[in-house]
Amino acid sequence: MELEELGIREECGVFGCIASGAWPTELDVPHVITLGLVGLQHRGQESAGIVTSDGESSQAFKVHKGMGLINQVFSADSLKKLYPSNLGIGHTRYSTSGISELQNCQPFVVETLHGKIAVAHNGELTNAAQLRRKLMRHGVGLSTSSDSELITQLLAFTPPLENDDTADWVARIKNLMKETPTSYSLLIMHKDIIYAVRDPYGNRPLCIGRLIPVGDMNGKGKDNTETEGWVVSSESCSFLSIGAEYYREVLPGEIVKISRHDVQTLDVVRRSEGDPSAFCIFEYVYFARPDSIFEGQMVYSVRKRCGQQLAIEAPVEADLVSTVPESATPAALGYAQKCGLPYVEVLCKNRYVGRTFIQPNMRLRQLGVAKKFGVLSDNFKGKRVVIIDDSIVRGNTISPIIKLLRESGAKEVHIRVASPPIKFPCYMGINIPTKEELIANRPEFHDLANYIGADSVVYLSVEGLVSSVQESIKARRDNSPKTDKSFIGKLGHCTACLTGDYPVENPKVCCFGLALKAPPLDLFTKHKSCDDVT
Repeated sequence: MELEELGIREECGVFGCIASGAWPTELDVPHVITLGLVGLQHRGQESAGIVTSDGESSQAFKVHKGMGLINQVFSADSLKKLYPSNLGIGHTRYSTSGISELQNCQPFVVETLHGKIAVAHNGELTNAAQLRRKLMRHGVGLSTSSDSELITQLLAFTPPLENDDTADWVARIKNLMKETPTSYSLLIMHKDIIYAVRDPYGNRPLCIGRLIPVGDMNGKGKDNTETEGWVVSSESCSFLSIGAEYYREVLPGEIVKISRHDVQTLDVVRRSEGDPSAFCIFEYVYFARPDSIFEGQMVYSVRKRCGQQLAIEAPVEADLVSTVPESATPAALGYAQKCGLPYVEVLCKNRYVGRTFIQPNMRLRQLGVAKKFGVLSDNFKGKRVVIIDDSIVRGNTISPIIKLLRESGAKEVHIRVASPPIKFPCYMGINIPTKEELIANRPEFHDLANYIGADSVVYLSVEGLVSSVQESIKARRDNSPKTDKSFIGKLGHCTACLTGDYPVENPKVCCFGLALKAPPLDLFTKHKSCDDVT
């Protein structure tokens, strides 16, 4: 709940669609993309954009972008400019890199030797400042403050062995991956093709869906029904509303070509030898919608396992288990089930107050927090209550909730947190407060229960979180190691915000894990001193 109040959000969501079969298609591509972006609205509420094409000419891109929510940006009139179209990509944004303004709206479109390309990016480049200087030294002008524009310009570079009359997009994408190891999931549209790309560490999610006739939605299997088109999305939760079924995940380092004919793997770029994958573990904890599928498992199931593990690590004598609506509900159900306690609602949410993380400005985020909940006092008066929360970041959001419950008759209020304490900033696409603002790094953390007014506070351990996430993945890998294609290399997850262990040497962090005033010239340089530390 506190993650929502503080505006700790994903940078964005990407969505693409391409019609199968003969073109011009009868599939309403702009409308499919718009509905797909609505399904990803939780990943970004600041701005949105769609670029479409008929696929016949790379010059015939149609573009519409705007500030605000999807239903504010795309009206019936604005969608008209996106027709006729057989393919397109879209983007919804919440800035962690770049200023909140129209010029930073994606997808970006740029002219290359082989025509225009459109690019949509989810993530944040760890070496963006270095790449920006490098591009400018080569005479490339930049018109935005977004690191996603850097990706677009790097893709426009012509590889040494490329012929003037034939674009080698695999070489261009691999060159991009060489320049920056993480963090990005990309959609690249050129002529009649969409390329779907994940960085070698798989830090940000990306998956493929298959559009099928509505009458077949309850499924005869992926090989037995007509394919009306292909979609690619940051999360699978957007598929059901557009009549698509989950097909598969784009693997870490994979370059996928999606055409009107099929889905084809062009190449897989490997990580440095021995490096594990580094999918962001907070996608499971909070960012993703609970009905999304990552790494072969539903997010809801992982959150419920986190609650069960928390019950093992931090049991308490109580009368009931509840939560602050509503992201921690699966964990609360898991905790209650494991403890043998009833799950009871103690708060009801006023859904018309508005979600406070929508605006990136801190003052605007804080508006609307007050009077957000009603109290169901009959359910807990005179009882010992366990409240499950997804995270306590600063401690200033859960405290008034505890006070409200006590004033309404709760005998005891125990807080159990279904994730470990956040201690470090994220440089890979998550907007996390500064290290000094995090409660886990402040003196109050040593007596947190007293500070927030609870009877007790316990967080889930890092080991408990990792085991809850990886339990099902490892079981599936062990049971079908030869047939399961969802793994490449050593399994791992990014826990940098919890442990300070970043998947790559970070140019914004010195060798002691402290934030730097300016990044070093070399991405993989460790500092011999901390003179540059802020």
